[in-house]
Amino acid sequence: MLKIANVKVKLNTPESTYPKLISQLLNVRTKCVSNVMLLKRSIDARRRDIHYICSFAFSYSGDEQALINSSKLALSVYHEDDFTIPKVQSDEKVVVVGSGPAGLFCALSLAYAGMKPILIERGKCVEKRKQDIQAFWQTGKLDPSSNVQFGEGGAGTFSDGKLTSNIKDKRKDYILKEFVKAGAPKEILYEAKAHIGTDYLEQVVLNMRETILSLGGQVLFETTFIDFKEKNGQVKSVTVLKDGQRQTLYCDHLVLALGHSARDTYRLLYKRGIEMRRKPFAVGARIEHKQALINHNQYKRDDLPLKAADYKLAYHDKSGRGVYTFCMCPGGYVVASSSEEGGVVTNGMSEFARDGENANSAVLVSILPEDFEGEDVFAGMNFQIELERKAFELGGKNYHAPAQLVKDFMEKKPSDHYGKVIPSYQPGIRFANLWELFPTYICEAMRDGLRAFDKKIKGFSNEDAILTAVESRSSSPVKIVRDENYQCNIGNIYPIGEGAGAAGGIMTSAIDGIKCAQIIIADKNL
Repeated sequence: MLKIANVKVKLNTPESTYPKLISQLLNVRTKCVSNVMLLKRSIDARRRDIHYICSFAFSYSGDEQALINSSKLALSVYHEDDFTIPKVQSDEKVVVVGSGPAGLFCALSLAYAGMKPILIERGKCVEKRKQDIQAFWQTGKLDPSSNVQFGEGGAGTFSDGKLTSNIKDKRKDYILKEFVKAGAPKEILYEAKAHIGTDYLEQVVLNMRETILSLGGQVLFETTFIDFKEKNGQVKSVTVLKDGQRQTLYCDHLVLALGHSARDTYRLLYKRGIEMRRKPFAVGARIEHKQALINHNQYKRDDLPLKAADYKLAYHDKSGRGVYTFCMCPGGYVVASSSEEGGVVTNGMSEFARDGENANSAVLVSILPEDFEGEDVFAGMNFQIELERKAFELGGKNYHAPAQLVKDFMEKKPSDHYGKVIPSYQPGIRFANLWELFPTYICEAMRDGLRAFDKKIKGFSNEDAILTAVESRSSSPVKIVRDENYQCNIGNIYPIGEGAGAAGGIMTSAIDGIKCAQIIIADKNL
């Protein structure tokens, strides 16, 4: 097959006309082009003539090399990704802690290899977890072990489900295909900014669990990792707490896919001698606009058959500190994401259709290790906790979140009414002055960033936009040190994923999990 890239395609072009389109571009007969497959599609909205830019694979019945040599277009031989997990003969026991993207794909890969992993998760299965989350959003009753941070699928399950990544890796297409096999929309295979949506993710992670079980693996929910034992510098077993009882699981390998919110576990590991260090992270608030405002700014027209528009903005203040938007959720919702009693945390979530009335995104300010005095490895984590508790106080001590109109934030005064944007955060918001929540340097950087963003998207800082705080869990403030074989300073313990400071987002975390599995099974296809 051949591949042709950078093809301009009009909106609403039927798939049935793709062979004709390609044949016209190549100046060959239509009957010579068949088996057309859309590989990648992105929106070009730089001019009024908005269209798609596509890449296709197709079969050509003539001389392929002659066509490549004669064409001035981006034409090449198409090589389909053939990444696979090899089968191995091994009786070694592997325990994987955490069922977010890193842990889930690590366990799934080990199961494909025939190693029968044990996947443990402190939270509940996704069916029960969804009920607990809905109850929290409706009533403010928090379950510290079953919430947006903890439970089957990890924090990504109740998010926008973004699958974008700037890294080049042969596992990316494999991951997308696994998601589709588990029930994700097939569009993720070719959309340049692919996302699954939380409504699909619930079923996808359940189906991936069933695959692990069908291959002989185990999945243990409501099971908390509380310790490990080592001998001669190698892990030998883990201790878990289940139904109030301590249990021992023997293992030859221990994978720690903890997520960025397992603060108690990180403190435990540090006490047990696992080497860690501080790393940069970011904090801020969620900003909401009418999605129609974002669509009009990005598309310049309101009559197009396109999904809700997104954006990605960045700014550096006069001191060099970064301010940027993160996890933008078109047509989405700001959601309560607390996992500890007495703390308020916000995040963004979208369903696949992205058809909500509001757009939201985190507006974050970079925090550096040197922003904290002393050598405490958990200084950043303690800072997060302090902000979350302050937000709880400002919100009224009932998990309502402190919120402020952007216009009032700029003027350092609390708001007393909504504009046209009604905040989507549940169980509710309470107006407050966010200058009382954050240190001055964060507020000043955020204010300058919002002014800069308004120049890029007209109306970004208008009087209707609203900030809801606090967004504190965008990434882990600590990194577990590991070597080129993914092992920390105790043998056969593998810290992976976003929580270990080794990845960021669903796709990179899943890649990290697969790589770890390959190392454990001694796969040479790294």
